[in-house]
Amino acid sequence: MENKALVEKQWYIVSTYSSHENKVAENLKRRIESMMLQEFVSRILVVEQEEPVFKDGTPTGKVRMKNLYPGYVFIEMIMTDESWYMVRNTPGVTGFVGSSGGGTKPIPVPPEQMEPILKRMGMVDQGMYDRYNIGDPVKVIHGPLEGTDGIIQGIDKERGIIKVETIFFGRSTSVEVDFGEIEKI
Repeated sequence: MENKALVEKQWYIVSTYSSHENKVAENLKRRIESMMLQEFVSRILVVEQEEPVFKDGTPTGKVRMKNLYPGYVFIEMIMTDESWYMVRNTPGVTGFVGSSGGGTKPIPVPPEQMEPILKRMGMVDQGMYDRYNIGDPVKVIHGPLEGTDGIIQGIDKERGIIKVETIFFGRSTSVEVDFGEIEKI
């Protein structure tokens, strides 16, 4: 096996048939366990969110899960020959996004592109805070202040709260928002 101490886990996108994402995720989990590759693959993510169910234009009070990226499964892993082989040969996997084929390993998804996806799923990592500094312009991406732009005034990593200065009704106002609700502009 390759020296995993020299390589860190990165995110990759696996393509599959639309509506087979959860089945592929389960297949991957079983194969990781059976091939003893737990130290190389840390997270498998199907990006879904709850959506209200309507009947004849009226909400039924029920919710269903909507896949935000049909045909894709996100995997955080250390790319070794063994882990790459295991994923490629999992039933339902049609390939890696970012691989040119011909036996070339795929390119990982940059952290700044994965961050909004992880935040949407409520998965905030401490390393994400390192990209944000006081004075950075940000946009609130969901929550009650969605669509609001502002400037970071303070960062509280322990509470996961960001103090943002924004303009409300022509006045400068400081508000506190969840770290998971913002992204850099």
